[in-house]
Amino acid sequence: MKLYEAIAEMRRISKDGGSFSFAFMSCDTGRRMSGGVVYVRSARLLKRENSKYNSHAEDMERYINLDTMEARRFWQPLLMFFNGNRIEI
Repeated sequence: MKLYEAIAEMRRISKDGGSFSFAFMSCDTGRRMSGGVVYVRSARLLKRENSKYNSHAEDMERYINLDTMEARRFWQPLLMFFNGNRIEI
């Protein structure tokens, strides 16, 4: 599955009130390190941040982990799997 197809499908599912699973490689740009692969069993995308407040807003997605109810972010290019489908860039 292509990256932008997956992002579009994530948005559609979220808009419809559904949930999905995905995995991505973590990236902490401040510390210049990764914590490895993050697996999220049940999530929904949140509204995208305004580029006025986050200069990387176009490259990031906000989501809520429905198991922990934590709001988090991931970099789009680091998305690895969506609902079991491998992501191609």
